[in-house]
Order: sequence, then structure tokens, then C-alpha cells
Amino acid sequence: MSMKLEWNDDQKVYPIATSLIELLERILQEAAQMEDVTEGEVALTFVDDEQIHELNREYRGIDRPTDVLSFALHESTDEELDILYEVEDEGELESMSDLLGDIIISTERARAQADDYGHSLEREIGFLFVHGFLHLLGYDHQDEASERVMMDKQEAVLARIGLSR
Repeated sequence: MSMKLEWNDDQKVYPIATSLIELLERILQEAAQMEDVTEGEVALTFVDDEQIHELNREYRGIDRPTDVLSFALHESTDEELDILYEVEDEGELESMSDLLGDIIISTERARAQADDYGHSLEREIGFLFVHGFLHLLGYDHQDEASERVMMDKQEAVLARIGLSR
């Protein structure tokens, strides 16, 4: 199995083109390869500012919209048990351990940031997606050194895809 992207569009701000999803799938494969992740699934949802504001307030206690949120399924994989569920159409048990987590992107915020930075909306969404993916893997940017590590990794993936600044 390789990396899999499941996505959902819960917003009306920006029409999500097939070409954008294909780009994000390429980004996911490249980022996973760079991080030596051979299997997994990422759930991506596009929302508007109002929806992400609500999620940011509820889950992070921050009362404003943000550009991207990540919710890792496995915070500490050493101590967690695999969750089993039944696959209805095959009647077999499979492990949910391949589900890395959820990434939520505000297309409204992404569009504004793309305008601010002077690059395409696709590049901004790609950047936010890689950022969210790295969070799912446990990366964070709580200090200058860790922020630099994340930024370098994000830019490396985007450069490989052809979305460098």
C-alpha cells in the first residue's frame, strides 16, 4: 500500500478542481517518501474561515480563524493499541493504524495568504497541506530551531513538485 488521500469539500469559497487534488496527492507521496513513510492515509477537508474559526476555538482555545489545522490520530504510537474495525464489503478485520489523521484547510484564508505572498493559490494550499502532514508525523514549530526544520522540509517537498517560490 502507498499513501492515500481522502478529501472532502465543505466550503463554497473556492471550487476544488481535480488538478488540485492530483497535485496534493503528488505532494503527499513526495512528503511521505522524504519522511520514509511507506503506508498511510490522510483525511483532508476544505472549509471556510467561519468553520475553521469554530474548530480553532473549540480544539485549541484560539478565537480566530487560522489557515490549517491538523489532528493526528496517533500522538504516541508506542503506547497505543491498533484499533480494529470491520470492513463491511469484505467482512475482514483491518487495522486503522494506517490512518495518520486529519488536515483541515481554510480555502478563504489560503486565498488571502496567496495574494499577500504573491504566489498561486495552488502553491499556498500545497504549502499548508505539507505543513499539516508534518504535524501529523509529530513535527512542531514551538521554537525557532524546530520552525526552521519544518520550513526547510516544506520548501524541499514543494521544490521537488515544482512549486518553489
